[in-house]
Amino acid sequence: MRVDVDWELCESNGVCMGIVSEVFQLGDDDMLTILQPEVASESEELVREAVRQCPRQAISITE
Repeated sequence: MRVDVDWELCESNGVCMGIVSEVFQLGDDDMLTILQPEVASESEELVREAVRQCPRQAISITE
């Protein structure tokens, strides 16, 4: 399972980072970075929540 971001849609607003900061991080330049593109089983539920709450629907999971 892998996290994907549509960079055309992403506004780097940080909602995902607020939900699961082990996977998503906003840099000093306000650009989103995926720290763990492969979803670990222990963070799967939180990553799915980040996908649901993304205001621009820019995050997806590829299984």
